[in-house]
Amino acid sequence: MQTPPDSERNLLRHALATVAYRGAKALRGAPPGFGTLLIPNYPRTPVKILAHVNDLFDWGLSIASGQQAWRDSTPQDWPVEVNRFFAALKSFDDYLGGCEPLHESAAQLLQGPVADALTHIGQLALLRRLAGHPIKGENYFNAQISAGSVGPNQPAPRREFD
Repeated sequence: MQTPPDSERNLLRHALATVAYRGAKALRGAPPGFGTLLIPNYPRTPVKILAHVNDLFDWGLSIASGQQAWRDSTPQDWPVEVNRFFAALKSFDDYLGGCEPLHESAAQLLQGPVADALTHIGQLALLRRLAGHPIKGENYFNAQISAGSVGPNQPAPRREFD
């Protein structure tokens, strides 16, 4: 029988669910060509940013499992990277929800790969606006986010702003 994860692991899993919720909102309904959007004097296209986020979650899982390894992946097509986003979140979340030990602290995992991913999700939201397809703002405090909910089918927003 599996023992329940500790409160730090639960909070970290909630943080991953928050990334999934916010990420799904930024990724959902992206216009054709969004992944390769070029902004003058901005070095990364959205698909490069998303590939980096995916690398962050692969790295986070490797840290948690005691086999730390960083890999710079070559960005694939936008739909492939979107699918990879949710798959990487699920793999990381599955590990955190299990009984295997964390080989680094939950705090370090939060301050490193998870916080960095939130920054980049914000960049994608900003790039959506610059591409002429903004996402609506939302009161995220009231969002229906729960640990373990890291897939593409996120709950509908409870309160968005016009």
